Amino acid sequence: MPDQRPASATAAGLLIKIAVLAVVAALAVWAALPLIAAEAWWGLALEAAVVAVVYSVYLQRRAIQLKYLIPGTLLLIAFQILPVILTVGTSFTNYGDGHRVDKEQATEAIIAAGVQQTPGGATYLVAVGESASGELTLLLTDNEDGSAWAGTEAGLTELDDATVDDTGRVTAAPGYTVWDLAELGERQAELGELAVPTGPETGIKLQGLSAFEGRSTRSYDAGCDCITDSATGTVWYADDEDGSFRTEDGQAALVGWRVDIGADNYLDILTDPDIRGPFLGIFTWNVMFAAGSVLLTFAIGLGTAMALNKPTMRGTKLYRTFMILPYAMPSFAMLLVWAQMFNRDFGLVNELFNLDVNWYGDTWSARAMVLIANTWLGWPYMFLICLGALQALPSDSLEAAKIDGATGVTAFRKITLPLLLIALTPLLISSFAFNFNNFNAIELLSGGHPFGAGDAVGGTDLLITYAFRQAFGSSSADYGFASAISVFIFLIVATISAVMFRFTRNQEDVYS
Repeated sequence: MPDQRPASATAAGLLIKIAVLAVVAALAVWAALPLIAAEAWWGLALEAAVVAVVYSVYLQRRAIQLKYLIPGTLLLIAFQILPVILTVGTSFTNYGDGHRVDKEQATEAIIAAGVQQTPGGATYLVAVGESASGELTLLLTDNEDGSAWAGTEAGLTELDDATVDDTGRVTAAPGYTVWDLAELGERQAELGELAVPTGPETGIKLQGLSAFEGRSTRSYDAGCDCITDSATGTVWYADDEDGSFRTEDGQAALVGWRVDIGADNYLDILTDPDIRGPFLGIFTWNVMFAAGSVLLTFAIGLGTAMALNKPTMRGTKLYRTFMILPYAMPSFAMLLVWAQMFNRDFGLVNELFNLDVNWYGDTWSARAMVLIANTWLGWPYMFLICLGALQALPSDSLEAAKIDGATGVTAFRKITLPLLLIALTPLLISSFAFNFNNFNAIELLSGGHPFGAGDAVGGTDLLITYAFRQAFGSSSADYGFASAISVFIFLIVATISAVMFRFTRNQEDVYS
């Protein structure tokens, strides 16, 4: 009689289960060590709960469904739900440049900014770069013992695997990007504000492409919650609501700390005229771009699908191959090609049609340009799904329409299109959501241009590119505000999608 035991009870199944659980245990230990070092006990407790759930599910023969659901559920939580929660949490803070650290680290950084060189203090060779998270970092080589260090507003961290040149200067380090001379020259202002603390009253100060460790003229007084510079007499008082040390006349120190500011970022979007005006303009264009992209790609895709959905037509396989070529090409490469095709002086579009259009110089011409290029990239997808949907339509409904005397246009409008929309509306909604956040199309084609004099918002900016510029593209990154915009984008897309899905259900009721 053949073995009827479940697969997990066989020798091979048990070995696979043991191997998988061993990997889970190894990953759990690997992840727990930095959590313990950072004293992130809530994270450690969450990890322990996840491991306990995994072991409890896979060490029993029952709960077969859970064995398949657990991996997908954990990935959903890790890559979808958790980022959303963190984004929402960040939107209620002032997190950004100058407000990355806690109050203690900010105090140390301000004290370190007043460092004066002392006899016998350590000196360093300096390279400048940034961490994987974008934090400005001094990559230091001790002139005395040759050890390599990474210096940030939080302090010093020793580098074990740094690569140095013949002079001893760091040229590469795992987890860090080293600036070249051009970038170093462009970002001198940021560099001048960086101070690296090494103790309560000591720190490292940059001096050209070298640095020294010395003692600060500044000290912190817990009684007044203030920092005093003995050399200048300046006193900065802590403002716990704003997350900054400020003088009596309101001048802020170089470094602040991260604090919860409630709904201020959201209120700024809704009430600040300098933000509300551009935000409403961007939102209007954003809806136009997403809706226009969906309508144009759907119209062209459906038209070509209907043209090729004829069994008697010759060469349909060859035609279909050409139709999907834009869909098969890497979109980022094609967007860069299209950006050059719309160049005013030597672009193919102006040359081919004998035009002299400055596509990047006028708002509406730039918007037309991105819609044209995005339509070219998107309609092959619509062609494929429309062709499949057309071939799946019930032939009896179409035949009945013909018998009743319906013409081609009438049959299409009253029979074919409604039946197609029932099947395709969810895909059209997902296409709208994708284009609503189509960062690549704008950033690679127009970069948000055109920009007016002094404007922070471009004529082709979407909410997502505006949020990106707020977080990473300006001289001062504001992650809290960018997160608030991201939450608005999520709510807008979710609301529109919910309305459209409700419309789809109503359509299904009518034609069912």
